[in-house]
Amino acid sequence: MKKMIAIGLVLLCGILFFSKAEEKKSPPSAEEMRGIFISYIELQKYLQAKSEMEMKQNIQKMIYNVKSIKANTIILHTRMMSDAIYESRLFPFSAYISGEEGKKTLDVLSYFLEEAHRNKVKVMAWINPYRIRGTEDLSTITQYSPAYPYIGTDTIYVHNGIYWNPSKKVVEDLIVEGVKEVLEYPIDGVLMDDYFYPSSDIDLQDYQEYQEKNPISLEDYHFMIVNRLVKRIHEECQKKKIDFGISPDGNIENNYQKHFADIYLWTSNKDYIDFIMPQIYYGFYNSTKAYYKVSKEWSNIIQTPDIKLYIALAFYKVGQEDSYAKEGKLEWITNNDIIMREVLLSRNLRQYHGFSLYRYDSVFAPPEGSNNAIEELENLKKIVK
Repeated sequence: MKKMIAIGLVLLCGILFFSKAEEKKSPPSAEEMRGIFISYIELQKYLQAKSEMEMKQNIQKMIYNVKSIKANTIILHTRMMSDAIYESRLFPFSAYISGEEGKKTLDVLSYFLEEAHRNKVKVMAWINPYRIRGTEDLSTITQYSPAYPYIGTDTIYVHNGIYWNPSKKVVEDLIVEGVKEVLEYPIDGVLMDDYFYPSSDIDLQDYQEYQEKNPISLEDYHFMIVNRLVKRIHEECQKKKIDFGISPDGNIENNYQKHFADIYLWTSNKDYIDFIMPQIYYGFYNSTKAYYKVSKEWSNIIQTPDIKLYIALAFYKVGQEDSYAKEGKLEWITNNDIIMREVLLSRNLRQYHGFSLYRYDSVFAPPEGSNNAIEELENLKKIVK
């Protein structure tokens, strides 16, 4: 037993030594993407029920804060719940902005782009493709929503939220047309996150009809549906010379077992995405998914130099207990340089081109008394000069 413990300690020390050694390599490239996610949570907090002048002032402040830490990209929640933060022909104006779905106020996307570009900050449009609501309450779907005519049909799915059925052609077309609409703005990229299949039985009827003529497993059918959507969106983005990417679950297995996100296919050629931004929301001492190991796995997945690797990092965990990390659950409380070390380590990964922090308020408005967040940010700033 003592021998096994000794061996384990040697291996752990070796990993930590190697990690520290790699942290000292590779100064940041001038091309490093340094992003901040601005989610619907921030949009609601800083824009809802505000005058147009207040909205503009708050947007200016957010951009100023992003630029103040040498970040250069905002990942802006542009479609959260089949809605829009801009003048859309397809989706209602977001209630997270105006307080009432369909009630128009400031074109938030347009103003963010105007102010960000003036400050030499890029803006990626962040889209949730299939989510309609975070609640099961169908009464929240207004007549302005494209989902309204489909209430009570199998085109939408109700369980732990309300979602579009990915197998419906009308749904696929709506999502693609929505991206084309966003591409009319001078955005710097399009990002979809890991909200893919909300359930493995959402499309059984469509699958059975397809399977009668095309023998295929249900799992492969799901992958086919998602891959078709991803490829179509990429094609539209390429027409405008805009990069398109996906931010999948950091747990590689989950992408195949839960989300039907075919990351191996997407990163094997340039037909699906231009970049991948895995959510590697783990610390170094996570018992099952340690950052060092997972980040290397993601780097090795990419099989073509055409695909850039950006890494989404969990600033929201700073100062918090991470129960999923098991023995490493207190890491984010007892350390204040995790994000800094993750960036340093990542800079040595093949295909690495940048990182993004989830999310804005965790960085700039942490809970009162959260010294970890303040110290973590100060440490990060040391390596992004």
